[in-house]
Amino acid sequence: MDSVTSTSVLRISRRVSDALSARQPVVALESTVVTHGLPRPRNLAAARAVEAVVVRAGAVPATIGIVGGTIVVGLEAEELAYLAEAAAEKASLWNLASIIARRADAGTTVATTLHAAAMAGIDVFATGGIGGVHDTRYDESADLAALANYSLITVCAGPKNILDVPATLERLETLGVPVVGYRSDNLAGFTVKLTDLPVPARVESTAEAAAVLLSQRSLGLAQGVVVSNPVSDGVAKEDFEAAMRAAHREAEAQGISGARSTPFLPGALARLSGGGTLEANTRLLEENATLAAGIAAAMLDSVQAKAGPALSGHPGQLEPVS
Repeated sequence: MDSVTSTSVLRISRRVSDALSARQPVVALESTVVTHGLPRPRNLAAARAVEAVVVRAGAVPATIGIVGGTIVVGLEAEELAYLAEAAAEKASLWNLASIIARRADAGTTVATTLHAAAMAGIDVFATGGIGGVHDTRYDESADLAALANYSLITVCAGPKNILDVPATLERLETLGVPVVGYRSDNLAGFTVKLTDLPVPARVESTAEAAAVLLSQRSLGLAQGVVVSNPVSDGVAKEDFEAAMRAAHREAEAQGISGARSTPFLPGALARLSGGGTLEANTRLLEENATLAAGIAAAMLDSVQAKAGPALSGHPGQLEPVS
């Protein structure tokens, strides 16, 4: 393993550690899309494609996962392939310690990826959709608390649209998490381009997005920032709503409810939409990664400009990493 920074529970790959030391833009990526989010072999292909997109955009990808009880920031190619086939668990903050103690394998959710990225000193994270408030009483994702507790930018296509999206947006407001629309006045709708829900702020550039997090920090606020990035070509709203109604009917007929509906619905929606939600999910992952790379570079440019000549000289386009 080509690693340079390691503790008993955390290992940062050499390419990620070197990029952070050289003040090059780094984008954190989660791994539940590999272990749980997409079917095989699409899962591995999508993860590799997202990493390649980050590189083409001029940043270093840091896909985060758990291998043998070690949190790895910057999975090596063979580790990513291993997790794509392994019977891996889904690591959130509530079960992270148990997974580490048992030396198990796991994909990292938004919450766990934010935690690991913060430990590594990464400022920007790209994902598909964030977790939030479910329609089952008391069922809320740990992603919400993590977004409020880690000072990172999370680029996403809004909350996953199997959730109670209005309640999720309200809960983010309660937690003090800024939700910023990227060139949009409405919240992104995950595999649907837009929701009808207005966002409290809008930015037009990567520099403006970076400035929001820097302003958060200058104010002494601990919360991160959610950048809502609508997918360029999503499933039509009426088609998604029809598929969702049919998926709920299927779940009811099979006696699936509560927490069990969370893993059931995405697969049902993919089938009922004729693969439309899968296509949109793949597209938005790559688009979010591209935007995140630009924001990571803008963050560094802003910090370096304020610091003066000692930190000047952005490295520009990076060579592909292996």
